[in-house]
Amino acid sequence: MRHALMLIPLVLLAACGTPQERCIRQSTTELRRVTNLVSEVQGNIARGYAWQSYETTSSRWEICGYDTITKGDKVIQKPRMCLEDYTVTRQRPIPIDPVIEKRKLEALLKRQAELSKAAEAQIAACKAAYPEEES
Repeated sequence: MRHALMLIPLVLLAACGTPQERCIRQSTTELRRVTNLVSEVQGNIARGYAWQSYETTSSRWEICGYDTITKGDKVIQKPRMCLEDYTVTRQRPIPIDPVIEKRKLEALLKRQAELSKAAEAQIAACKAAYPEEES
């Protein structure tokens, strides 16, 4: 729950920006995705292995309520503890085939070059559709 609340300002911030910035961000989404994949594959090749995310469940004691105890004229609120399950995302190294990773990198670099050319035209269209306002 706490993580969800922390994301609200980021979502609101992402919704901000000028119409031109939003247009550019929307039209370059795929290019950014491919660029991130290129970085990931380059890291895998440099390390010699990849990272695989997996989820595991654990339990921890948390306060799940309060018991009211009355002793004479004193009222005491005693926390009640319960075991709560939570999910943890962890990473483990997995082996890679360097030949396949290099082929994958070549394909991604080719795709990145194609998307970069297309993005230039899309950015120019965004700038024409939403010119920056001077203060």
